[in-house]
Amino acid sequence: MIAPDLIDNDNDSAAPSVPRVLVIEDDRETAEEIAACLSASGYEVAMRFDGPTGLEAATSQRFDAITLDRMLPGLDGLALIKALHDAGSDAPVLMVSALSDVDDRVDGLRAGGDDYLIKPFAPKELVARLEVLLRRHRRSGAEVRLQVADLELDLVKHEAIRNGRSIELLPMEFQLLEFMMRNAGQLLTRRMIFEKVWEYYFDPGTNLINVHVGKLRRKIDGPGLLPLIRTERGQGYMLYAP
Repeated sequence: MIAPDLIDNDNDSAAPSVPRVLVIEDDRETAEEIAACLSASGYEVAMRFDGPTGLEAATSQRFDAITLDRMLPGLDGLALIKALHDAGSDAPVLMVSALSDVDDRVDGLRAGGDDYLIKPFAPKELVARLEVLLRRHRRSGAEVRLQVADLELDLVKHEAIRNGRSIELLPMEFQLLEFMMRNAGQLLTRRMIFEKVWEYYFDPGTNLINVHVGKLRRKIDGPGLLPLIRTERGQGYMLYAP
């Protein structure tokens, strides 16, 4: 067992090379297991055991990532994520929950969670998922704009522009377009898109990819413009890079 005050370091003078993670989890044993796992992997960890104190810590201190339980006293995980976004927090959030239904995972991701890990979990998977989130966050923080031909994607304003025209995108459409632009000129199978953008295991029977790509194509490839989103029949999709 690890006492919270032994691992909870609220001193922002810590070396910037050590990632700081806030663990918000009402089950103390689970919180301490997560904290011990992360501490052993070189992270600096703070723990909070309910929604309100977790929100206060997340908005008053600097954290590089947050692990967040769905079911919390005082303020549940979904409401807490919304409050974080309203407060301007950009720390990636890994939701950790026993709620394992597809609808529960979808709700967590749509609310703004960056990833969703189901309890019980292997400690090494938790560490691996956090590493991916931190790499992604650092990469997006270093870039502010992507461009392919006359299509631009502003990663700060979450805005797409083509031929000087602003294009309104829904959150999932933005993520899909960002993935395609980062891999412009490469064939992207439906499985790749599903697992990288939606972060679920691919269901061969779903038409989710077809629907979203179709909607995105109608917004991006307007009349008189060079078609950029191309279908490779029987294989997948490609964002054409002239």
